Amino acid sequence: MDIFYQSISVTNYILITSYLIMHQDTDQYYISKTLKGDSRAYSFLVEKYQNFVYTIVIRMVKVKEEAEEVSQDTFIKAFQSLSSYRGESKFSTWLYSIAYRKALDRIRKNNKINTSELIEEITESNFESIENALHYIQEQERNEIIKKCILQLKEQEAAIITFYYYEDLTVKEIAKITQLTEDNIKVKLHRSRKKLFSLLKYFVLPEITISNGKAI
Repeated sequence: MDIFYQSISVTNYILITSYLIMHQDTDQYYISKTLKGDSRAYSFLVEKYQNFVYTIVIRMVKVKEEAEEVSQDTFIKAFQSLSSYRGESKFSTWLYSIAYRKALDRIRKNNKINTSELIEEITESNFESIENALHYIQEQERNEIIKKCILQLKEQEAAIITFYYYEDLTVKEIAKITQLTEDNIKVKLHRSRKKLFSLLKYFVLPEITISNGKAI
């Protein structure tokens, strides 16, 4: 009886392994196929990452038409440079670094660097009140409010917030993408989060005005 069950386990293992080999969906698999001349394999990578690449770019360049162009340029550049990808970091990290640099290049070209600062004191109790208020807003409306506020952040802040909270990238990965130090990323994350909540306050707590750190 034990031998019978062992044989079933071995058979299942072989079947599962064979299936995984035949249906590999790792990035490296499609990268290798692309480098061997299979352009359809690259389409899989584009399909997989195009939404997030566009999200990063639109939150930096702020203009839909330009974001579409920069996103397209990102995938063209990635395709042309694919042979240089060594797998030292995740493919997504490598791709997002291209998107980030392309977006910055477009912003600099247009001389549209946003240098404005949103300076407003916000307390921990305010954070909690805003988070609670967001919780009771319908998901679609909540997402739209957050997106609208992120678009009002400076370009680099919007990118870092998006990488960290939407893509769950680590501080180390974000530092690699942006070519900033990890300590710098931590500081920018803290400041960007405070700015984002200051903006969110006007959507979810319109009756609150912050004055000297106190709600009145």
